[in-house]
Amino acid sequence: MTTRNGTVEASREAKRLAAVLLEVLTGSRTPPQAAEALGISLPRYYQLEERGCRGLLDACEPRPRGRQPDAAAELDALRRENERLKRELVRQQSLVRLTQRAVGVPPPAAVKETGKKRKSRPRVRALRRAERLRQESETSAGTEPAPVGASE
Repeated sequence: MTTRNGTVEASREAKRLAAVLLEVLTGSRTPPQAAEALGISLPRYYQLEERGCRGLLDACEPRPRGRQPDAAAELDALRRENERLKRELVRQQSLVRLTQRAVGVPPPAAVKETGKKRKSRPRVRALRRAERLRQESETSAGTEPAPVGASE
């Protein structure tokens, strides 16, 4: 739940855990008593205590002064710049075409953008080899060569 000043309000469970952690840090409870009150094991309590202390230290770090960059505002600015650059690109392309016409230079041929296709060369080579083998088998079947060493 978010409050009026933009901070996020902690859940009931988080408040309960924080209260027990503070009781242990002030000495009014022992860690085993705190673990029992929370219904968790003692090692789990120590993990939560460590995480709570890290969070306290992080919250005590000084914050940078001034307005901090907002991700949504930065995204909006980048979109506007992208649109501006697209318009500039179209303008420059138009100027290039007008200059080519004025000078009498034909525009370059359109280059087809092809994806990464597998070359068809291996397939063609395989088909040629298969055709050659077929022809060789037909010629050897029609006229069998005479055995070596046979005389007439």
